[in-house]
Amino acid sequence: MTTATTGAPYRPPRLRQAIRKTLLYVAIIFVTAITIFPIYWMIVSTIQPNKYSLSFPPPFFPQEISFTQFGLLFAQRPIANWLKNSFVIASISMLLVTALSVLGAYALSSLRWRGRSLFGLFLLVTQMLPEILVLVPLYILYNQLEQLNSLPALAVVDAAFALPVCIWILKGVFDAVPPEVLDAALVDGCSEFSTVWRIVLPLSLPGLVAVAVVAFFGGWNEFLYASILVGSTELMPASVGLTTLSGLSGVLVEQYMGAGMIFSILPVAFYLSMQRYIIAGLSAGAVKG
Repeated sequence: MTTATTGAPYRPPRLRQAIRKTLLYVAIIFVTAITIFPIYWMIVSTIQPNKYSLSFPPPFFPQEISFTQFGLLFAQRPIANWLKNSFVIASISMLLVTALSVLGAYALSSLRWRGRSLFGLFLLVTQMLPEILVLVPLYILYNQLEQLNSLPALAVVDAAFALPVCIWILKGVFDAVPPEVLDAALVDGCSEFSTVWRIVLPLSLPGLVAVAVVAFFGGWNEFLYASILVGSTELMPASVGLTTLSGLSGVLVEQYMGAGMIFSILPVAFYLSMQRYIIAGLSAGAVKG
């Protein structure tokens, strides 16, 4: 059966819809497989002995499962100390960014002052600045202040680079708070800080969580400044410490992969536990009634 105008074979609407849905599912499965395969291969290379991972072609499924490499990794390398350093850096950076983002976002969203738009634009422009551009001046400054090999000082650097984008994320959340609510709080005698603490923050909890997660990931994944500003092996974060494994003798493939898995577990678990709040926070200011 053909159509009268084009002569193309006629397909019922349900058939066309089923074809579109099938193609969509195939595309989703294909993209998902490409995304997940590196993670799967990292797991396989970790739990099977080195001789299988280095064979050609390597087996797609693990031929032998062993977890002894995790114990050897912690026994022979200072992985636990590196992870602790990364957690300290990420936590301090998260606390700094969250606190300062609240003040900056409220100033841009609710206060009226000269130069507000220009200041907001300046925050966006700072994101175009390559981090490596300020590396040498920052090193000289930290050296003069005797703040090299300091985890809190490194966390301050991470917070400085994460702060502008977090302020803009939180500004969109604060913009969604009805101004009538803020005016009513001020009329009832609340100060600006009290209004932020009692009114704005409880209404913006998903946005705060999203900002905290962004800042935590930035501090956890820190590499550039940590590799320059921290020279002590004991104070290295995991992102830098894992790269030194290549310079140590006897490091096996499964230990490389196992270290990468351990480094990825905490942020992945943190993200999954906060996923609902992150999605709500990032989309809170997208639609304003």
